[in-house]
Amino acid sequence: MVLTNCEENDAGKYVVELQNLRNTDRGLVGGKNASLGELLSLGLLVPRGFAVTVAAYESFIEFNKLDTKIQSILQGLNLESPSSLEEASKAIMALLEDAAYPPPVEQMIRSAYRNLVKTLGAQEPLVAVRSSATAEDSAEASFAGQQETYLCVHGIDAILQYIKKCYGSLFSPRAIAYREEKGYPHLDMRLSVGVMQMVQSRVSGVCFTLDPVTGKRDLIVIECCWGLGEMVVQGRVRPDRFVVEKASGRVLERHTASKPLMMVRAAVADGVQGIDAASADTLTREVPVPADLVEAPCLTDAQIQELLRTALTIEKHYGIPMDIEWAIDEEKNQLYVLQARPETVWSDRKAASRREVLVRGLGASPGRAHGKVRVLLDVQNISEFQPGEVLVTSMTTPDWVPAMRKAAAIVTDSGGMTAHAAIVSRELGLPCVVGTGKATEILRSGQIVTVDGTLGVILRGVHKAEEDTPPKAGISADAVASMVLPITATRVYMNLGEPEKMQDLRHLPFDGIGLMRVEFILASWVGHHPMYIIENKEEEMLVEKLAEGISMVAQAAYPRPVIVRFSDFKTNEYRSLKGGERYEILESNPMLGWRGVSRYVSAEYEAGFRLECRAMKQVRDEQGLKNVWAMLPFARTTWEVQRALDLMRSEGLQRASDFKVLLMAEVPSVVLLARDFAQLCDGFSIGSNDLTQLLLGADRDSPKLATLGYFDERDPAVKAAMRILIEEAHRANITVSICGQAPSVYPDLTEFLVRCGIDSVSVNPDAVISTRKQIASVEQKILLENARRALLEQHSTGR
Repeated sequence: MVLTNCEENDAGKYVVELQNLRNTDRGLVGGKNASLGELLSLGLLVPRGFAVTVAAYESFIEFNKLDTKIQSILQGLNLESPSSLEEASKAIMALLEDAAYPPPVEQMIRSAYRNLVKTLGAQEPLVAVRSSATAEDSAEASFAGQQETYLCVHGIDAILQYIKKCYGSLFSPRAIAYREEKGYPHLDMRLSVGVMQMVQSRVSGVCFTLDPVTGKRDLIVIECCWGLGEMVVQGRVRPDRFVVEKASGRVLERHTASKPLMMVRAAVADGVQGIDAASADTLTREVPVPADLVEAPCLTDAQIQELLRTALTIEKHYGIPMDIEWAIDEEKNQLYVLQARPETVWSDRKAASRREVLVRGLGASPGRAHGKVRVLLDVQNISEFQPGEVLVTSMTTPDWVPAMRKAAAIVTDSGGMTAHAAIVSRELGLPCVVGTGKATEILRSGQIVTVDGTLGVILRGVHKAEEDTPPKAGISADAVASMVLPITATRVYMNLGEPEKMQDLRHLPFDGIGLMRVEFILASWVGHHPMYIIENKEEEMLVEKLAEGISMVAQAAYPRPVIVRFSDFKTNEYRSLKGGERYEILESNPMLGWRGVSRYVSAEYEAGFRLECRAMKQVRDEQGLKNVWAMLPFARTTWEVQRALDLMRSEGLQRASDFKVLLMAEVPSVVLLARDFAQLCDGFSIGSNDLTQLLLGADRDSPKLATLGYFDERDPAVKAAMRILIEEAHRANITVSICGQAPSVYPDLTEFLVRCGIDSVSVNPDAVISTRKQIASVEQKILLENARRALLEQHSTGR
């Protein structure tokens, strides 16, 4: 452990070289650093470096008398107030970053760095500064992921500053809140920091020594991307995926993804203009992947076999399935192991099994929540539902929304990833499991359960974990205001169901509302069938309610456009509204039945459609909100669209420069006759959910087909239809957008659409910022590709 000219004991107290560490040193240097030392002892290629010990952190706190200062700041903390947490966190981080190192600690860190420079034979090499908590990288970790890592740090002065930033990450708002909720004393936390050689990776990723989905121990699964591995670990790109049989080394599955972005050190990105995704704290950049590598596999067969051998060595040593982070150096093409820890995804699933899984289904909206079960088979009993309960029903429709808004989680017997329950749960930020088949039979009202929308299971009792929180639909206005967000040629619109949500979402960087569903207003604010309302001569009530909801959104979005889709209830959904059974027929397949434009132009519902038109006219004319446009759903034929336009015109809604009318492109006939439909509208909006099911003949609500992979908006047939529609629309000088779930879920499909020239993409609120960043990167990449192509053409012509 001799690192400096000081005595060995003093040196080993504060700084230890990684090669001298073993797993038994976790209490001294944390799990991450101890694991790296253990891997070095196996003869594996691991980045060289040193660990700044827990004792150094303790000495730093004591030397600056920070414990009393930190305790003082944390007194009177209001956990219910995000601003209170944020202010306390900032104050403590500032204390730590401004504090001085005890002279012996600083001396030993400087000396250790000089030794590292000599070992690597490089002039001030780039290093990674990684937090290593004493609870991290064990199968029972509770604090993993709460502390920071900084990449591509240069020079000893910067290293010293980033070590203090790692200390500060012990007091992030998330870490403070977690310890407060669990009752852990803040000042009992200890942190070690690793300083290690920065591998300049050409390819990097993760390797599991079992299949994390099925739990099969005879396989390894590799996921990888170009550049630094943070893009895979953080889920920023869809990685390449290889499944390899351990015994034979045979590659059973190869999935090569479209990888539009990669993370590199800043020097590599120098000269590339317009990149906004630079981190303020590290010397890294997100840049477009070179065009010839976007669709290319990251690994050769030889590299896959080398990874297999390395993974088996590590698993054999530890005796349990492992999660391994790795990188291949761009200069020498060598495989480095960056981290190895017990695999947790399948462990969590097995743990869930041990906790007694009551029901299984499709995880449709991630997160975990617990509460009392409320089984409701009929929407007429919705008044029985209490706030914070778990809603269990056969299938939701828009009239269930009032209960869904109050639910802790949602469970349904039927449905797939694009079912009503799934879509609304993701918008509301609620854990949701669909397609269980028999939840309403197995679960009982009053029973306490935990719904895990990530794993797709319902557990008996209460099971909490650090990550067991529902997904968030958005982020704070202050956080958005502090971001530097790119301007894109492709507009980014937002989907919206509930008008009340608009006030919470208005700060997001969207260019308009690409889909506002009036079904939510009809179900939650009105609750009665439109024809029943007409029969009872309460038409003005319906018009006022619709106008109120539309104007609430239009005012908040002004002057950005708000595209209001006229009602698209199916007959079974209309029947569930009060009085609906008197006006609705029974259909064996409502998805393909009397819905959309066909309803508006029929004598049985024309009067109801006219009320929707009057509400829109009232918002536009009486309130002056000319940013409200209209969209007709589920159009099948040109004659019905023409008839609907005539009805709209008779109610004072005439297509004009300030009033656009769009058509949903959900039925294949709209694609096949796009040129004809284009004469009747100002733009198309692709409804990817219905278009996919009708093109592939795959029921979007079928759990079986969903698990078998049949319902996929990225299918070549669906993509071909989208490309045709965009091309035909542009020939007719009208626009194309997409408002289905696909672009919110599949970034690679978004890139495909941008390359096809789509005019706008409308996504769920939680995907607005990430989609804007991704589109900016794709557009930047297209510009670079065009520039390179122009240069090549110049050279080839001799100019």
